Amino acid sequence: MAANSEVVDDNQRSVPRRHLIYYLRVFNAESGGLIGNLVDISTKGIMVVSDRKLESGLLFRLRMVLPDTVEGSKEVEFDAETRWCRSDANSDFYDTGLELIDPTNEFLDAVDRLVEDCLFKE
Repeated sequence: MAANSEVVDDNQRSVPRRHLIYYLRVFNAESGGLIGNLVDISTKGIMVVSDRKLESGLLFRLRMVLPDTVEGSKEVEFDAETRWCRSDANSDFYDTGLELIDPTNEFLDAVDRLVEDCLFKE
């Protein structure tokens, strides 16, 4: 994922982003607090939109509530680190990029199924 001062377009990405047709909620698994809503996802990271700015370098155990049961669960947990944060197109919100840290095969399988079911069809 890009550092705060860099702009990376989708053509430079080694793993394509997948834009979802609706937002999924992402929570801090330890505190239960809402981090933001998922905007896009890849096997390397996620982007969330939220109403607060998140500093780069923060480590989180995150929990994402799924729209349907995937692999027998209604939610998935994973570790991620904030890599960048910038103002959203709507100035009341912030976009934050988080890099996945050692995602499990089960998590990656859940992501694949989620993207299959929820991918925005262009």
